[in-house]
Amino acid sequence: MDKNPETFAKEVEDSVSKNPGQPPLDQWHPELSGDMDMVIRRNGQWIFKGEPLTREAIVRLFSTILRREDDGEFYLVTPVEKWRIKVEDAPLLAHTLTVRGSGEDQIVSVTTNVGETLDIGEEHPLDVSEYPGTGEPRPVVLVRHGVEARLLTSAFYDLAAHLTERTVEGETVYGVVSGGKFWKVGQGG
Repeated sequence: MDKNPETFAKEVEDSVSKNPGQPPLDQWHPELSGDMDMVIRRNGQWIFKGEPLTREAIVRLFSTILRREDDGEFYLVTPVEKWRIKVEDAPLLAHTLTVRGSGEDQIVSVTTNVGETLDIGEEHPLDVSEYPGTGEPRPVVLVRHGVEARLLTSAFYDLAAHLTERTVEGETVYGVVSGGKFWKVGQGG
């Protein structure tokens, strides 16, 4: 891709200004334009042609047009362009966790590195899997369009402070209640 991020961001802004709120990515299906020399590192840093994207506004804007498709690949999508990019892990990070209410009415929220606050629930489910080979937990919250935000270690520890134990299908599990549902985090001992 020959465009620089500033030019592409201007085109994206023009596209999304016609649709206030989140862009309707589910309605945009352009042909693949190609591969963009962009990588989202595991630490959440966006890299274009080997250089960090330093303008936070561009990263926030690009995060709204990011989609993961059935092939497992990530794409920046506009009504007329679709660029494949590389993502080392989850493209977004959840760095802050807050809890409102208690018991079955409890709501757990995370704030991402692009400034979005997501309530864990049906729209933004929590999933705690493991990294292959290490067994290290991989806690993520679905943002939208297959894009996840991975909970940073500090947010995961904050989540652990709110775990409860339940018996599910005859097994003891730990999890957290949010949005009226019990979200499994790990097996009991």
